[in-house]
Amino acid sequence: MNLFAEIRVLVIKSLEAMVTEGALPEGLSFENVAVEPPRDAAHGDMATNAAMVLAKPAKMKPRDIADALAVKLAEDARIEVAEVAGPGFLNLRLAGDLWSGLVQDVLANATFGRSAMGGGQKVNVEYVSANPTGPLHVGHTRGAVFGDALASLLEYAGYDVTREYYINDGGAQVDVLARSVYLRYLEAHGQEVAFEDGTYPGDYLVPVGQALKDKVGDAYVGKPEAEWLAEIREFATAQMMDLIREDLAQLGIKMDVFYSEKSLYGTGRIEAALGHLEGKGLIYEGVLEPPKGKTPEDWEPREQTLFKSTEHGDDVDRPVKKSDGGWTYFAPDIAYHYDKVERGFDQLIDIFGADHGGYVKRMKAAVSALSDGKVPLDIKLTQLVKLYKNGEPFKMSKRAGTFVTLRDVVDQVGADVTRFVMLTRKNDAPLDFDFDKVKEASRDNPVWYVQYAHARIRSVLRKAAEQGVPLDGTPLIEDEAELAVAKKLAEWPRLVEIAARTHEPHRVAFYLYELASEFQSLYNRGNEKPELRFVQDGNNASSAAKIALPRAVAVVISSGLGILGVTPAEEMR
Repeated sequence: MNLFAEIRVLVIKSLEAMVTEGALPEGLSFENVAVEPPRDAAHGDMATNAAMVLAKPAKMKPRDIADALAVKLAEDARIEVAEVAGPGFLNLRLAGDLWSGLVQDVLANATFGRSAMGGGQKVNVEYVSANPTGPLHVGHTRGAVFGDALASLLEYAGYDVTREYYINDGGAQVDVLARSVYLRYLEAHGQEVAFEDGTYPGDYLVPVGQALKDKVGDAYVGKPEAEWLAEIREFATAQMMDLIREDLAQLGIKMDVFYSEKSLYGTGRIEAALGHLEGKGLIYEGVLEPPKGKTPEDWEPREQTLFKSTEHGDDVDRPVKKSDGGWTYFAPDIAYHYDKVERGFDQLIDIFGADHGGYVKRMKAAVSALSDGKVPLDIKLTQLVKLYKNGEPFKMSKRAGTFVTLRDVVDQVGADVTRFVMLTRKNDAPLDFDFDKVKEASRDNPVWYVQYAHARIRSVLRKAAEQGVPLDGTPLIEDEAELAVAKKLAEWPRLVEIAARTHEPHRVAFYLYELASEFQSLYNRGNEKPELRFVQDGNNASSAAKIALPRAVAVVISSGLGILGVTPAEEMR
């Protein structure tokens, strides 16, 4: 049951009837007619903007439309009151039996809230995609959690999702990795080494150097770089990707596809992608104007091969080949996204760090050109995470050398807390992660508060089971606190679709906090009014009716936490 969708259908049918009766002109679009929770719960159960959005195209006063629509809606048994407010807003109060029916539907349907909105469309969500040069750091952690939760949310909303990691193993940074591993390899042979600027000094490479020694013995000792660079690069990259997979597993993340950038070189794939664009007249030889402000790495004051990205919404055309014949960083990215388009995805989503903001327009332009505008690309930027402990910035990891790792965070608070906290802010807003606050047992700690609500319900149900309360009671919604919980449950299917449509999984975390808050208010109300307590001593029939509502809350909290990748708590310690 999706009450908001059902009432919206009723509103649309009522508007169509008004058109038939001549109360509204023909040819109106009802696409922007919405049914949503009112801004003030005291105004009703739902509200519709129908009169406001139709007034201008209908050339009518919104109040006149609202008055006529209210009469139509009141004819339906589900509408108890249809009341016009202000210039033309229409507030609705629903019949009381709808709320108990909603609770019954939640309990009868473990998939309550799941949507078919996606219609099985194929969506590629690319996230993390960190350079394979070391363990994942806290910035990667936020992108990993956000991308994984978004993928789960889209699956919940009916999309066919592929989780993908793009391995950046084709650039100069992998050569630096190989040289750094070589130093650890020499160290494993007892030699003293010095890490110069530009190398990776983290202790995480010590076991890699030892593993290389175990594999090849002293074969590379004292040999020139040309003899070992390619082999060690391959070995080190594989070792780092194993490390990254282990890091992701700490957060319960498993990718469907790992795609190697290196596989694009020397295989004709880059040439094919650019040839595709050239066939559309979008590749040319030219000289770009000097950029204003900071000069980007791919700008040269000479003729280059350029992509007409300005024809697809970019600010300037972009180089794809340098004057020396080498590819720019952009060229393999074009080829990679061309491969995604060729694989038949209906939508592409890339999760980038905040420092990649300048890459957004060019990538969107490339995908638009490659797909003839048929495959949308949404790029989500994740902002920085600031870590605090004991009121001070959290110190860097000795193991990593220069940063706090994903494992540092998970070791401190666990995967569930890490994941939930990373979703307590919108992805493009900075996030403060305080190790002390996320362990607090208070309402100010969202992850604890939601888990506490679920654990409290489980405790109630254990008590009910001990008393022999059956689970077949008809839900009873009488008090305003009970109604507030039922109304919040009704919002879940709507919230799922909005969050999936906007690619904003943080909305799920916010909703769960609000649902937990309504439940806790109801629970505490039982201290004032004993008749509201879920388990009524000696009255199993009443208890069966009362525990239906918290059981439904537990179903939705469990579903929401599942989307976020968080395990619901059975009890709080």
